[in-house]
Amino acid sequence: MSDLIQMSTGRERLAARCRTVCEARVFALGVMSVILLNAVLLGVETYSGLSVEYGVLLHSAERFCVVAFTLEMLIRLGAHADRPKAFFRDPWNVFDLLVVSSAFVPFLRENTTLLRLLRLARVLRTAKFMPQLRILLVAVGRSLPGTVSFLFVGALILYVYAMIGWICFAGHDPAHYGSLGRAGLTLFLLMTLEGLGDAVHAGLAVSPFSIVYYASYVLLASFVLVNVLIGVVLNALEEAREMEEDAKRAEEAAARRPAGHADAVRAAQEGADELRLRIAAVRSALDDMEARLEPSFAAAPHPTGSPSLAGASAGAR
Repeated sequence: MSDLIQMSTGRERLAARCRTVCEARVFALGVMSVILLNAVLLGVETYSGLSVEYGVLLHSAERFCVVAFTLEMLIRLGAHADRPKAFFRDPWNVFDLLVVSSAFVPFLRENTTLLRLLRLARVLRTAKFMPQLRILLVAVGRSLPGTVSFLFVGALILYVYAMIGWICFAGHDPAHYGSLGRAGLTLFLLMTLEGLGDAVHAGLAVSPFSIVYYASYVLLASFVLVNVLIGVVLNALEEAREMEEDAKRAEEAAARRPAGHADAVRAAQEGADELRLRIAAVRSALDDMEARLEPSFAAAPHPTGSPSLAGASAGAR
């Protein structure tokens, strides 16, 4: 029992020390600097001349980044030594662990293309140390279902208007409406309102009712759909912010819980030790009293046939 308590206390001490290092501002700045250094190294390697001339230096710098990321990951794992499951509940921790550990996988380490992609993924680890960027990335992920619905509706509107444009303008403007693909490309570019004036004037030369066609398309594609997309993204951003706050509160609660547990274990252990000392003191006092009373009971006369008190005391003992 005492071994388990000592082991638990040791893990809690290790977690507390590593957590202190992780929460230090210098630690976060150091990791961010290594991430930026990794990004710079990737950019420099795209220049063949610099890559050949400073190949040894670039390789050493890459090794330094790998060692720094490994030490960082070990410290963060140590910060969760008292609650390892909490480390894997955070998707960002799992992502960082996979990216860092990939440098030690033989197949990935030997494949230059995959290795560069994984090194590029390290740049995304800046989100771990930038809460606002992390919220934005989570919001983008949560907005994907709504974005898929938006793309489906947008594609449907684009298809319908492309067919109408092909029917109405194919004979007069085959360069832009000669086929369904050309009409769709023209309308897709008009969604950004670029070249809208030229398209309207060309349509008015064919029919004055073409203004209805372009006005309705711009109203639906450029205003309604874009505002719907903005609403989806804002809603996802609010949800991501709430998730970040909930995760932060859970992390703080989990960080406080082990400290309270350790105090309770120490208090229970101290109480048990004190109780053992008291029991030992009581036993010692009883032994002393018994040793003093035995000679007096043995010397005192007693009636015939009645057992001696000393014998009774011995039998009771």
